[in-house]
Amino acid sequence: MDKIDRKILHILQADSRSSLQEISKSVGLSSTPCWGRIKKMEEAGVIEGYTIRLNAQAIGLGDTVMVQVTLDSHSDNTLEKFGETLASIPEVIEAYLVSGEYDYLLRVAVKDTKDYERLLRERLYKIKGVRHSKSSFVLRTLKKADLPLFVS
Repeated sequence: MDKIDRKILHILQADSRSSLQEISKSVGLSSTPCWGRIKKMEEAGVIEGYTIRLNAQAIGLGDTVMVQVTLDSHSDNTLEKFGETLASIPEVIEAYLVSGEYDYLLRVAVKDTKDYERLLRERLYKIKGVRHSKSSFVLRTLKKADLPLFVS
């Protein structure tokens, strides 16, 4: 990946609806080689897809909760089943296997505290193998950024 590829990624990351003509002009290429670079980055998995950012509050998901989860066992089967179950819970928008005092860190989007309580009772507490969980409600987001590309 060279400097031009990083510039292309920077533009797409800021606005994935940018036209090929806009991108080409910004990076100093004609459309055909610019399109070729984009396709190569898609095929290589550098570009995983194109999406939009939604305002959680505007769609009724006013609370974000960070949940630390500890499992009873670390067997391959337990980890696999836990991951499969998380994948089926739409409120869990990010899940990380982490090192440290707990096993997983989840980012959960819910309407409010009652909705979170429902999620705990109906879904999270029913996952086999969960020993302990600790929840922290996000009060304010201080930073939410795209991946750094170091484009100069």
